[in-house]
Amino acid sequence: MKRYVVLLRGINLGPRNRLKMADFHGALEQAGFEKVQTLAQSGNAVVSYRGSASAAEKAVRKVLTSKFDLDVDVIVRTGAALRKIVADDPLGKVATDGKLHFVVFCSKPVDTKKLPEPEPPEMLVARRTELHTWCPKGVRDGKLMTQLGRKPPAPVTTFRNWNTVAGLVELLDS
Repeated sequence: MKRYVVLLRGINLGPRNRLKMADFHGALEQAGFEKVQTLAQSGNAVVSYRGSASAAEKAVRKVLTSKFDLDVDVIVRTGAALRKIVADDPLGKVATDGKLHFVVFCSKPVDTKKLPEPEPPEMLVARRTELHTWCPKGVRDGKLMTQLGRKPPAPVTTFRNWNTVAGLVELLDS
């Protein structure tokens, strides 16, 4: 069995797409996922699964639609991939607050030519399927994350702050 990180997009951000993590946890176990752990209320899970990452993603989508009538985007990364993201943190020396340091997870490789040019002090570093951003004014008051939201760098994207990403790695190791 491989360890995977499951990231749901747009969960519990308002009145729509409400999902209790305890219910999600139980539904994943019923669907054959093992060692299920969830983190926060924003749709994060660490699971063990016998299939590939794409098979895990399809299985999670099926759980969401059949059990909760939710049609939300799902991104799955291997545990090894998430550990590499953390180990390779290109903004670690600059991004001093994990709540303002974000990783944008993309479903496809990013075309760096189509990315916005951040206005300092914001920063953006592109990797193959992730963007590392430093938004010292936050998501709402900065420009970079708004620009990325208006012109997403991939068909499916979702982002997490650094504290959440690090927390998911801790779950992988527990």
